[in-house]
Amino acid sequence: MSEFFAPAILILVCLSFVYLAIRFTQKIKAKKRELGYREDDSHPEKQASPKSGGEPAKKQPKKAAYETAPGERGEKPETLQVKEKPVASPVEKALKEKHAPVVEAEVASEPVAATPKLEEEPEEEPEVKPEQKAPKTLKEGLKKTRGSFISRLGKLLSFKKEIDEEILEELEVLLFTADIGPTTAEKLFETVKENLSRKELNDQETVWNTLKQESIKILDIPQTGFHMEGKKPFVILVIGVNGVGKTTTIGKLASHFKAQGKSVLLAAGDTFRAAAIDQLAIWAKERVGCEIVKGKEGSDPSSVIFDAVKQAEKTGIDVVIADTAGRLHTQTNLMDELQKVRRVCNKAYEGAPHETFLVLDATNGQNALHQAEEFMKVMDFTGIIITKMDGTAKGGVILGICDKMKVPVRFIGIGEQVEDLRSFDATAFTEALFEHEEE
Repeated sequence: MSEFFAPAILILVCLSFVYLAIRFTQKIKAKKRELGYREDDSHPEKQASPKSGGEPAKKQPKKAAYETAPGERGEKPETLQVKEKPVASPVEKALKEKHAPVVEAEVASEPVAATPKLEEEPEEEPEVKPEQKAPKTLKEGLKKTRGSFISRLGKLLSFKKEIDEEILEELEVLLFTADIGPTTAEKLFETVKENLSRKELNDQETVWNTLKQESIKILDIPQTGFHMEGKKPFVILVIGVNGVGKTTTIGKLASHFKAQGKSVLLAAGDTFRAAAIDQLAIWAKERVGCEIVKGKEGSDPSSVIFDAVKQAEKTGIDVVIADTAGRLHTQTNLMDELQKVRRVCNKAYEGAPHETFLVLDATNGQNALHQAEEFMKVMDFTGIIITKMDGTAKGGVILGICDKMKVPVRFIGIGEQVEDLRSFDATAFTEALFEHEEE
């Protein structure tokens, strides 16, 4: 009996295993269908689930923008689905692929260097240089002085048919209130009063010309000029109070000599003001194109000038122009220092300085005359340079300075340009000063 049941039980067990295997296989197939498996494929179709907790899908290889779409290459495009869909038949799938829009996978393209835009080059415009003012004429430079003193004088003589005692009194007041100084005013008035006959006094033009000729006599002081023969370097010392335009005048003087073909060296002897040293250096390097010797701020000005003269002698420079510190004529110790500078110049080169120029500001009026008197007590200057003649109505002070000091005016400044520093000519100056204004 046991021999019968044992094989039966074994058969039942085997059938059970077969049944279970079939059921398991059916469940596996059903599960595959749920997961999108195809019967002829051992791998599941790719799915993109944004909510999937697994690893993110790998990026597709970078493709050029002009490559064909996946469907055109025979490749199956990616299926972006979330919900479960029934497995489509091959025919349906083919129809869907045929009519479905081609969707290219988003590809992170490599940055491509933008083709530079070819811009039209602008036409080269001519360089616009700052407008340079033309040098002033002597008449233009003396306009303010002529418009005050000379214009009033012209009106006084033209509005009266006859020159009588009343006109003479008005002429006397006009001369004394002008900036020519009381001594010079009296000299001019007495010349008009005594040298003209009564008949000539009735002629306004004669009175006008008499004043003009007497002015030329006062201004026309003999001057020797620049005798540079056998003097190399020719040394010029420039002195004056603060604010008269001394450093600028030195730069213009350097340009004056450079224009004559002379080599120039500047000595920055104003060591008390760093700005003065810098200003002179700009003139030397950028405007004139000449050499400069300078020391540290606060150094001994005499030593700077000594070194400059020695360097000029060694290198064959024609002209040395030495700046000095501006000083008030009331500063006795600084005024005495000028004597030391002069001695050092002579020690560096015998006979130097060959010229000493006093710079005066015309806008100071009668105070400029007072400065000249005080400087003369300390140093015998050989020439006068009067600056800023174009900026004041007090230009008549030049008559008082020449009449009192008996020192020739060598240059006058009538503007800002280099060319506006003019060599002084008494006749040309007086003609421009007394020229009748056109109505």
